[in-house]
Amino acid sequence: MLGKEETPATPKTTPEAKAAISEPQRSVSDNQPVAGSSPRRVLSRDQHNISRSMISENALKVLYRLHKAGYQGYLVGGGVRDLLLGKIPKDFDVVTDAHPEQIRKLFNNCRLIGRRFRLAHIVFGRDIIEVATFRGHHHQVHTSKNIAVQSEEGMLLRDNVYGTIEEDAERRDFTVNALYYNIKDFSLHDFHGGLDDLAAGRLELIGDPETRYREDPVRMLRAVRFAAKLGLTISERSAEPIPRLASLLQDIPAARLFEETIKLFLAGHALSTYHLLRKFGLFQQLFPQVAKLLTPDNNSAYERFLEKALANSDKRVATEQPVTPTFFYATLLWGVVALRQREISNESNLPFQDSMQMAMNEAIEQQIHTVAIPRRFTSDVREIWLLQERLPRYSGKRAEKLFAQAKFRAAFDFLELRAHVEPRLRDIVAWWQDYQQTHDFVRPEHTTTRPARTADAEQQPRNEEHPPRKRPRRRRRYPQHPGQRRND
Repeated sequence: MLGKEETPATPKTTPEAKAAISEPQRSVSDNQPVAGSSPRRVLSRDQHNISRSMISENALKVLYRLHKAGYQGYLVGGGVRDLLLGKIPKDFDVVTDAHPEQIRKLFNNCRLIGRRFRLAHIVFGRDIIEVATFRGHHHQVHTSKNIAVQSEEGMLLRDNVYGTIEEDAERRDFTVNALYYNIKDFSLHDFHGGLDDLAAGRLELIGDPETRYREDPVRMLRAVRFAAKLGLTISERSAEPIPRLASLLQDIPAARLFEETIKLFLAGHALSTYHLLRKFGLFQQLFPQVAKLLTPDNNSAYERFLEKALANSDKRVATEQPVTPTFFYATLLWGVVALRQREISNESNLPFQDSMQMAMNEAIEQQIHTVAIPRRFTSDVREIWLLQERLPRYSGKRAEKLFAQAKFRAAFDFLELRAHVEPRLRDIVAWWQDYQQTHDFVRPEHTTTRPARTADAEQQPRNEEHPPRKRPRRRRRYPQHPGQRRND
């Protein structure tokens, strides 16, 4: 796929990349421009550091097929932005002037998704390249093929309006995401001063911030996520409306907010994201019952526990260890559950198990009204919580039974985090650490999958003298005609 245009390069911040981001002569003015007013800048191949060797092979296949079919094909958004910053993109998105139905005709491995905005997913096994048609201005067109619908509050409900690349750039959320890499000539297109904003460490919204946030309130969460992930500062004009409009998140479907929380807290920047969400008044919109436990000085035992858990999650991501929504929500809602369990127990004198079950049910039921946590996660969350009461009681054969629990390791990690703010648990944690060191080799595997055949087993010849017995075929029974007797 590589031609004479370039030599392979590694994704690092090269001198060319720094020049592409920070050359002063290309700025519109010495003063900060209003987002959307910057002229289009086109950087030729020798003026930026993006090489085709940095782009995934599947993304290149999609771009080249679109180009050969006579359509425009651009790499856009986070993939371009991250390459300029010397980061390895997690995925690559493509935009084109081809409509979804035309894209589907080009790719046999294409599936169309989305109602609010129609998208094409080109599937290469586990790798999916998302292809979108250039978006247009929703207030200009309203036909059977180009439909946009807004609520009374200005939120976009449907947005299948197609346009030009210039219009598509105006419809992007942030200037640093309005960067396009053209596969035709390997040029880089900057429509709204995104390169200048990257150089300044600034996150700038395109267009009027209040209007854009009302169109899609999730953009406020995206602003926080990008600021935390990229180490950027949200500009004053982009940050000012967020606290006033934070309540608009209540109109977003709970299922969509679950997906957004996964992006916010499981990407390796959970702690900084948490602080920004609190700063802009967004945290209480996502987790209202948790927000009631927060203090102005951020120094309660629960807050220290939560920050320790978020910092631990970031460390695991940095070392390529797995993180799960189960553990995140278990730590997030623990303060609510523990407090409510004590209240129920004091009010009704119920046994611990009963009061704990009631507290867990209340906490999860209230949370799923704002963020819809799937049941497969909430069931595991409950198990981690219930094991917190059982782990301190390890005498006799209880330790062996607890150690065999499927969620033992997660429950122990949870207990270890609690010990940082609850000194009474430290001896219990130390005992379990010693136990695991001496018993880990006999710990049973908890799996429901069949073991895979090894290479040796695949190559082993069959025993022709004693072939494996075949299961007998079941005789098919045909319905009898009414009045017909079976012939025995």
